[in-house]
Amino acid sequence: MEKTSEINGHVVPNSASTEKIMEEQQEETATTKKEKKTRVDKLLACLSKNLLVILTVSGVLVGVGLGMLVRNLDLTRAQMTYFAFPGEMLLRMLKMIILPLVVCSLISGAASLDPRSLGKLGGIAVGYFLVTTLIASGIGVTLAFIIQPGVGAGGLNTNNLGLESINSDKETADSFLDLVRNLFPANLVSAAFRSYATDYKMVAVGNDTNGTTLYQKVPIPTDSEGMNILGLVLFAMVFGVALKKLGQEGEELIRFFNAFNEATMVIVSWIMWYIPFGIMFLVGSKIVEMENVVLLVTSLGKYIFASILGHIIHGGIILPLIYFGFTRKNPFSFLSGLITPFTTAFATCSSSATLPSMIKCVEENNGVDKHISRFILPIGATVNMDGAAIFQCIAAVFIAQLNNVDLNAGQIFTILVTATASSVGAAGIPAGGIITIAIILEAIGLPTNDLSLMLAVDWIVDRTTTVVNVEGDALGAGILHHINQQEMKKQRELLQHPEGELAEVRVEAVANARAEEETSPLVVHQIKGGESMPEAIESVL
Repeated sequence: MEKTSEINGHVVPNSASTEKIMEEQQEETATTKKEKKTRVDKLLACLSKNLLVILTVSGVLVGVGLGMLVRNLDLTRAQMTYFAFPGEMLLRMLKMIILPLVVCSLISGAASLDPRSLGKLGGIAVGYFLVTTLIASGIGVTLAFIIQPGVGAGGLNTNNLGLESINSDKETADSFLDLVRNLFPANLVSAAFRSYATDYKMVAVGNDTNGTTLYQKVPIPTDSEGMNILGLVLFAMVFGVALKKLGQEGEELIRFFNAFNEATMVIVSWIMWYIPFGIMFLVGSKIVEMENVVLLVTSLGKYIFASILGHIIHGGIILPLIYFGFTRKNPFSFLSGLITPFTTAFATCSSSATLPSMIKCVEENNGVDKHISRFILPIGATVNMDGAAIFQCIAAVFIAQLNNVDLNAGQIFTILVTATASSVGAAGIPAGGIITIAIILEAIGLPTNDLSLMLAVDWIVDRTTTVVNVEGDALGAGILHHINQQEMKKQRELLQHPEGELAEVRVEAVANARAEEETSPLVVHQIKGGESMPEAIESVL
């Protein structure tokens, strides 16, 4: 029995029992403190991990509030320019890094892949880009006929809205020829800041019977401001394959571009911490610059609604379904790691400017192989424009309805094909898609004088357009990464069971076989002693 003592007539436990109770209470207190500390640590770790995302989203929200406040101050044009300066600096920094990032990542990516694997990778990527863009064009045309944004808007005129008219007399054939010409730049240095563009001049070719001089419109070559990314992408890919073909002689240069690429990514990580501050002023300045936004939105509300709805359907349903169909993984958990590049895309309206943060987040947050991400994402930022295809198709049908033109099946098919093809050449810059609408209108024989309506509200539509563009690129990289993982698994099984139907090919060791990332997993190298090297299997892509 437990011994007790009596104090002031009350029975109390002895000292040993009291110490035991105190120890238990101290243990409970320590456990509670530890649990609280653990929760705080987890919260801090979560905040630390997602700090950039939180700051970036906050930058957009603060920018909207700041823009609404400053808008009431009636700033002059000069003061608006000064207010937008921090946002301008963000765009300049992002554009500054595009050239080294695209060229070095594509050269090192192409050089790290076996030609056979490179062909497979390119084939899958091109198929994915074409199919998703065609689907996007189909969604755009369907929504335009269902919502009918141009019906009943015949009285809408650019003069009432105070818009300047836009003249675009470029022939459809010349637009596509310019696309091909830009693939092969005559001067690589000038391709870094200029692209080829066809202009026209009237040339006298003689007189008619009445003595009137006859003129013909002749295309002449000119240069337009803006980086020729298509030409740089093609050259970088071909140069990377050429370095791979050199074997040991090309290894030094491959290592140089790999180091250049990694250094560029370090600079990108520094720039990303400026993004929240820059985005705040980008969004704020755009709100301050708005003039009669209420009239524009009410006049073109159905067009804006149709475009944004198309982007929501394609980006929120179609693309995630395609990703799920290939990977059987939750697409939204994949997309949750890309909030920072999506916010950047929303603020900058530029696929190219979003590329640096997209590559970084896809690799770090979603674990995509850097050989895949740094090869596919620069190409996607150039040629994969799902969001642009949607609003271009809606714009073409809108202008047809505005001019009371009934489109036949042939014209609808022309819109689909032209929008898919011309989106490849659309510049990854703000309002880059407006020019390609002119190509579609010329192809179906519609006037281009209503393009100014599109330009007036492009700053609204272009934000969701760019988000869908970069989402398509990111999910494409995720699909290719999954296919790569599956093929690697098959190759491992082949090594473990070489007697299967598909036996691996064995060849003599080549000079640069020690560079694992430059070795095709489709070929297992064999040492002259006869023992195969299982580490030669790196990646099918």
